[in-house]
Amino acid sequence: MEPAVLAVHRVRLGYAGSTVVDDLTLEVPPGGFTVIIGPNGCGKSTLLRAMGRMIAPQSGSVTIDGADLRSMRTRRVAQRIALLPQSPLTPGAITVADLVSRGRTPHQSLLRQWSPEDERIVDEALHEVGMTELGDSLVEELSGGQRQRVWIAMTLAQRTPVLLLDEPTTYLDIAHQVDVLDLCSRLHSDGRTLVAVLHDLNLAARYASHIVAMRDGGIVAQGRPDEVFTPEILRQVFDLEALVLPDPETGRPLIVPRDLRAAPRTPDHEQPGLEQKDSA
Repeated sequence: MEPAVLAVHRVRLGYAGSTVVDDLTLEVPPGGFTVIIGPNGCGKSTLLRAMGRMIAPQSGSVTIDGADLRSMRTRRVAQRIALLPQSPLTPGAITVADLVSRGRTPHQSLLRQWSPEDERIVDEALHEVGMTELGDSLVEELSGGQRQRVWIAMTLAQRTPVLLLDEPTTYLDIAHQVDVLDLCSRLHSDGRTLVAVLHDLNLAARYASHIVAMRDGGIVAQGRPDEVFTPEILRQVFDLEALVLPDPETGRPLIVPRDLRAAPRTPDHEQPGLEQKDSA
């Protein structure tokens, strides 16, 4: 799959007259796994929604391969960009295969109905997320991690070069979080451009090829995980005092928040009872 170039040009984003993101410019590395981090309310999800044309910029533009999303037909956008929102609502009494097949909707028309190719693509998407044997199961009966895999399979069935994921590991236990991000890493390795919003900094450091750190509606820093995850930038973005160590498993940055409950150590010469004695 040929990587797409997704870019944001001096956008201002907001809701009901309130500005959330202002004068932000970003070019997403084609074929990379970009993770957006930042404190709550900094505009991460708002930016992701604008990238998926879920909200329109108040000013500026979002483009894919140079084309402004606002000038593109909805069906064409859905053929280029897939967006998995935070905590999507599952339709009642729908099977895994039926939900995944909805990913083929942007490719349907009056002249092009369901085809053997669509069936093959749905089967491939189910296989890619390890859900082939559960195709006839009801989505509502699955575990949280399995449901998230089904939603990812639906976005895969869209066959888009860009996949946007808004907090895909929310409400999942750590084993399922790793499972979902392992899957995202494989998709990135296959050439798709992924952009995800994550809260867990250590998971972001482990999986991302590119980090975008936001605060107060703007970008504070971006680059490789080892360039962004430094004590200074963590302090600037999160007001967090932390050590950054090499992960013993991967060598990537490992963020360890400092324990500020511990009182600063008093130098020995200032401790009571340790006054220096006059020399004889």
